[in-house]
Amino acid sequence: MVTQKLHNTISPDTRQNIQKRLLQISASLIFIAIVLFVSAGSFRWLYGWLYIAASIMILAVNAIVFPAELISERGRKKENVEKWDKVMSGLITIPWLALFIVAGLDIRFGWTSEWAVWVHVAGLAFFFLGNALVSWSMISNLYFSTAVRIQYDRGHTVASGGPYRFVRHPGYVGMIIFNLATPFLLGSAWALMPAGLTSALFIVRTHLEDNTLKEKLEGYREYAERVKHRLVPGIW
Repeated sequence: MVTQKLHNTISPDTRQNIQKRLLQISASLIFIAIVLFVSAGSFRWLYGWLYIAASIMILAVNAIVFPAELISERGRKKENVEKWDKVMSGLITIPWLALFIVAGLDIRFGWTSEWAVWVHVAGLAFFFLGNALVSWSMISNLYFSTAVRIQYDRGHTVASGGPYRFVRHPGYVGMIIFNLATPFLLGSAWALMPAGLTSALFIVRTHLEDNTLKEKLEGYREYAERVKHRLVPGIW
């Protein structure tokens, strides 16, 4: 009854956007799995499967706990996206994809000597930690989009609760954490290079997005005066 009632209260457009987003993330995960195992040249890769299983678990939990309007925003066709973000998103995709290719090739050719189990476990723990921070940030900010844009169509306001009480861009902190944790989970030292480059680009995106919000989002400058740091309290 509750599920049916919720289904009836969601508009057709919102429902379509949610379905589109679920298809997007499912296709993305399938694509990552293909890249990982094709690069590795084998399906016999325990930590590759562990990465996929952990990702499925996170996506399933998020699909349950995320508000419908948040998922809908992430699936809808975006308007008034910042031009610089279109370029930045494309740049981030390159090392992000390279991470999985390099990790797979590393396993195939044995570039990295086998790590102790605790290293993989620590990587998994930080992978979950980073994703948990991203999820917390999304739940605390219903305007958390896949693209940098002022959402005039949704009455965009400043998010200041949850992790936004401590830093202005906690979602990027979480992304950097799980991105850097992924090579340790997969067992590839060489994958740390594209992971590091991806993280550096996230820092650049944070700087550009922060400036955009100060210029265009009402109330953000005042919020930035209260919460002084973008990513790391006491540092930046």
